[in-house]
Amino acid sequence: MLLRKKIIPLCLSLMAVFGFISESESCTRVVYKGPNNTVLTGRTMDFSLEIPANQWIFPRGMKRNGEVGKNSIEWVSKYGSLAVSSWDISTTDGMNEKGLVANMLWLVESTYPSFDKEGDKNGLAISLWAQYVLDNYASVAEAVKEMERADFAIVSDFIPGTDKFTTVHLSISDATGDSAIFEYIGGKLVIHHDASFQVMTNDPPYEQQLAIGKYWENIPGKTFLPGSVTSSDRFVRASFFLNSIPQTDNTRVAVASVFSVIRNVSVPYGFEIEGYPNLSTTRWRMVADQKNLVYYFETALTPNAFWVDLKKIDFSEKAAVRKLDLANHRTYSGETSGDFKKSAPFRFIGL
Repeated sequence: MLLRKKIIPLCLSLMAVFGFISESESCTRVVYKGPNNTVLTGRTMDFSLEIPANQWIFPRGMKRNGEVGKNSIEWVSKYGSLAVSSWDISTTDGMNEKGLVANMLWLVESTYPSFDKEGDKNGLAISLWAQYVLDNYASVAEAVKEMERADFAIVSDFIPGTDKFTTVHLSISDATGDSAIFEYIGGKLVIHHDASFQVMTNDPPYEQQLAIGKYWENIPGKTFLPGSVTSSDRFVRASFFLNSIPQTDNTRVAVASVFSVIRNVSVPYGFEIEGYPNLSTTRWRMVADQKNLVYYFETALTPNAFWVDLKKIDFSEKAAVRKLDLANHRTYSGETSGDFKKSAPFRFIGL
């Protein structure tokens, strides 16, 4: 396991830095830090396939396991969370009741450690990685301290019915504005942990993203910004605009500002580049207000955003699992915590 803090590589080829076009799913994530402990995290979910998303309320006290057979890790959730599923087989985004946010983004360069179902190493299916963090940690520092021990393997597999092997990295942020990115490079866990790591995209590995950002610090964004939908260009635009929007504790203005940044780096619906079939349409966007515990959400094919106030949710152990059904482009408006329906939890996919 490698822990990286404010490390910039000494050199990168110009092709890697400036000519990079990602052949992967093209998400973007930003963390906004304003006055009076105002912290918001926003992200786009970009994917080459329709990626049905539902929202779930998971209470404390849920018993889970890593879904990889007899060597699965086991735990009981310490914190309740609002989770966003993909195909109801995985948690890809969410915020827990302590204001910890987890976002999974694609990273084609990811390579995970080998795992033997009959061996001695414990494992956790990648479908549960984000949920594991939401269930167990209240802060980024706490999560980093535990994860850097690397005492279990992340186990990945193909998305059912596709030829896409799941390769993702995980970002987390908390109510203090702290931030960390977890990546598996060459089979080893690399952790980038620093509150200054406010912007990330899907590719390339985060150390190279930092180098791209360093270069563009010397070019005035008000004069020129790169405008393509590639990962490197989205990183530059998100970084510039995140530092240009109002610094305010006015929640309405802060949320609108962060949404404006992630909309700016979204991929237009149906956009394609010949030869890059996986450069991907933005399917949905979210902004999590970690100070006030409100989770805002919008999809590309519905006309408005809606939000969930986590303070109105019963996360106690006696509470039921609840689901907000977003299938068939169902449209919601305003605060929707009362629209969740009692439901059996979905089954996380594993081995």
